[in-house]
Amino acid sequence: MSDWSVGLSTGCFYRTSIFECLPLIREHGFSMLEICSHPDHLDYHDLALVRRAARQLEAWSLEAYSFHAPFAAGLDITSPAAAQRRRSIDEMLAAVEAAALLGARYLVLHPGPEKELQPEPGEYLQRRQNGVLALNEIAARCRLRQVQLVLENMLPHLFCGDISELLRCLGAVREGGVGTCLDTGHAVLSGELFHIATTLAGSLKMIHASDNHGHYDDHLPPGQGGIDWLPLLGHLQRMGFAGGIILELNGDAKIDPETMLREAARARLYLRRLSRQLL
Repeated sequence: MSDWSVGLSTGCFYRTSIFECLPLIREHGFSMLEICSHPDHLDYHDLALVRRAARQLEAWSLEAYSFHAPFAAGLDITSPAAAQRRRSIDEMLAAVEAAALLGARYLVLHPGPEKELQPEPGEYLQRRQNGVLALNEIAARCRLRQVQLVLENMLPHLFCGDISELLRCLGAVREGGVGTCLDTGHAVLSGELFHIATTLAGSLKMIHASDNHGHYDDHLPPGQGGIDWLPLLGHLQRMGFAGGIILELNGDAKIDPETMLREAARARLYLRRLSRQLL
């Protein structure tokens, strides 16, 4: 049996200050967290604010297991435009500093832009090279700050959405210790959940767990979509996965926080019950 810890991404409260949602998260029994970098939630540029958040986490015995690096339409570490690329890298380096202050074990990073690209072959190769150089710089800063960089598998229409391309980038990074994060929702939409899990096995440090019905990245609680979780958990056990599972759920403003956290707590219990069947 694998006794995986199941935590929660605060991204489901990305529109709300971290200081407002932490008490509610704690009341619903979550202690292991991934901290969201959306500026409405926690402005990672404001290091005094980040230190305050770190003190609050410690006071309430909450762990910042991971910190999710920023992602937005204007951020692109692969960009052919040097100025945009530099700005994007600097944003990631600022996120490393915040992750270190929070005491996070991992910095989760999307290795490409949040928009579909249709570059010519030459541009694609240049983007890959740009991305690898950027990842080397970010990974070096992570090493200095004692935070481990992990790359997330992307949606299939995005850069590095092909798992083989993600592995090419990962293999080209000179800095050691860079791992991966399996996003179950992204992998399902790629049509190869088990293949991606197997492919990432040697570098897999953590999991973003969410469910969907195979059409959209719905970020549903596990058990509410089409993923058959028991075989997946069994597969992870056979792979020797020993990291944490972070529930990454929909931050829909129409869902009130109490309801969202009740659903998250049910999903945590659901995964724990399934894991106990793996005897």
